[in-house]
Amino acid sequence: MRTSVAIIGAGPAGLLLARLLQRQGIDSVVLESRSREHVEHRQRAGILEQGTIDVLRECGAGERMDREGLPHDGIELRFGRAGHRIDMAALTGGRQVMVYAQTEVVRDLVALRLESGSPLLFEAEALAVEGAEGEQPRVRYRHDGAEQVLAADYVVGTDGFHGVARKSIPPERVRTYERTYPYAWLGILASVPPSTDELIYANHERGFALHSMRSTQVSRLYLQVPPDTSLQDWPDEEIWAELDRRFEVDADWKLQRGPITERSVTPMRSFVSEPLRHGRLLLAGDAAHIVPPTGAKGLNLAAADVTLLARALGSSLLRGDDAELDAYSDTALRRVWRAEHFSYFMTTLLHTDPAADDFGRRLQLSHLDYVANSTAAATSLAENYVGLPLPAGPA
Repeated sequence: MRTSVAIIGAGPAGLLLARLLQRQGIDSVVLESRSREHVEHRQRAGILEQGTIDVLRECGAGERMDREGLPHDGIELRFGRAGHRIDMAALTGGRQVMVYAQTEVVRDLVALRLESGSPLLFEAEALAVEGAEGEQPRVRYRHDGAEQVLAADYVVGTDGFHGVARKSIPPERVRTYERTYPYAWLGILASVPPSTDELIYANHERGFALHSMRSTQVSRLYLQVPPDTSLQDWPDEEIWAELDRRFEVDADWKLQRGPITERSVTPMRSFVSEPLRHGRLLLAGDAAHIVPPTGAKGLNLAAADVTLLARALGSSLLRGDDAELDAYSDTALRRVWRAEHFSYFMTTLLHTDPAADDFGRRLQLSHLDYVANSTAAATSLAENYVGLPLPAGPA
């Protein structure tokens, strides 16, 4: 089998890239190692920044998002038993975020792909990328019990941190940067209407907490916990009691409880692999970088990567102009490092460092107070949270 662009991974990055290429008349094949059911049900991010909202609308994948998603103009920082609203829309000229779960984005993109009749192969495990430095890169993969080969003009790895794409680049051509944080998130989904209209990011001496949501009837909540936390150590009653403690506020507000339907522990780390291109193999999304979830940047970075990449591949394949493709890695990495820094900023601002002393704790509270009460500091947070615009393409 042969195609213009072979895409490894049917997460939001791979599916969005395939959709953007299709809109330009460029054929592609998407290979996904997991089943459709798995892909459409794995819980991930839930906040879409303005640029992601825009590109989903532009490529015809925004109809259900606009119908069911929850637009948000601000967030609340809660510390010292008080809430402080950051009015993102007012500070950024009307830019917003949208609460719309990654699972729903994936379902929408899968439906569009299958409706178009373009190839999307589930349970097709990519084994290796070969010939990336030549004119005919190939993906060896296993599907229906047989090993097969997919030839392409370009191969794009959107197959996550553990995927085969990045591992197919010679180690001497790669430089990685990584930081592991001394805490994790215990996350729950609960069948209860959210107790807030906008996300609450709470800093408490016992640890960070986040109140998010997935819909008007489903709440998503998180607690900072040690990295070695076992879910068995957290019965439902204790989870709710700890959330109550960390969201405590001197106001008429109460956390509503409901049945917990899902729970998980997520480690916190930052990771970047450079460059994002090796010959005719290109990387995007979690295959190249990971951010701690505090800044809501993982899915949005992936969407920005493939938006840039679709534009660059279009210029190369349709017009023979490789300038944007040659610049892709550097252009994308500038945005990646900005998002890495913002995610680090939000993570260290809001979490309780188990190694911090009283001096460090007071510095953190002073920084929170500054962000909550300085227009300049709040604007910086708002601009990064709603997402910086992508660089303009060629005239």
